[in-house]
Amino acid sequence: MELRHLEYFVAVAAERSFTRAANRQHVVQSAVSAAISALERELGAVLFERSAQRVVLTEAGKALLPKAQATLDAAQEARDAVHEIGGELRGTVVVGCLTGVGGLDFAGLLGRFHREHPQVRLLLRAATWDGSAGLARSLVEGVVDVAFLGVGGRPFPGLRTRMLMRVPQVLVVPADHPLAVRETVTLAETAGESFIDYPVGYGNRTANDRAFDAAGVERVITMEATDVSAAAEFVAHGLGVTILPTRTVPKAVGCKALPVTDQSLEWALHVATAEHRRVGAATAALVGMADDFVDDRG
Repeated sequence: MELRHLEYFVAVAAERSFTRAANRQHVVQSAVSAAISALERELGAVLFERSAQRVVLTEAGKALLPKAQATLDAAQEARDAVHEIGGELRGTVVVGCLTGVGGLDFAGLLGRFHREHPQVRLLLRAATWDGSAGLARSLVEGVVDVAFLGVGGRPFPGLRTRMLMRVPQVLVVPADHPLAVRETVTLAETAGESFIDYPVGYGNRTANDRAFDAAGVERVITMEATDVSAAAEFVAHGLGVTILPTRTVPKAVGCKALPVTDQSLEWALHVATAEHRRVGAATAALVGMADDFVDDRG
């Protein structure tokens, strides 16, 4: 049983696709298929159910996955021990992140890490449609090594998390909206409005849903967007109201930001790793740098 076979197996399990696993490992698909076939022959078990529509783990594959990940982590630990003696980190760190949060100089963080550890390969995966929940799942499944994600209440299970900053939010309405003459607002005063919000799974959506539940206010979400600037543009064109992080509210004409006084809309940005996985030296180095690139002045 070769480590390479286990690496390809874990990649297919995470990506649920031989093609995407090959892209992730930077090899041709036939190499991944051959490795999985060799592993199945050696183990005497089918590891994946394959069809034109999906690739899913069999019961044998599910049993192998945590052992394979632990073996790869142990191999990386051995590499780290040798590399640390030479004073130079190596390996690959797959980083998951939200986009457009503000307050975290993410490019600066990765840039400094690359300059200080040029032998470490950085791979970046942006949050998909299910946002922080998807990043948390990617951590648990071993798709990413570390993630910067939003928490709108209790932290996600199965993760080690550390809060980097709190993210206060405000209601944003069109400039000609009746509420735009106000300086503050309560959630009760937004009843009946058409809301633009992030999809379920994002930390800010979770915080918003909790706040409205606490206020006993039902709201109608007519549009979902994963981009702060897009949500603001929709508001400016009169398509509804939204809730945005204070620091990301556009200064352009067309919107008015209103602090909410009766409920907290705050969520928090955390850096997270999976509890069941060892944190490699390169990942730990990146996590250790994160605080230097946080601007939590609001």
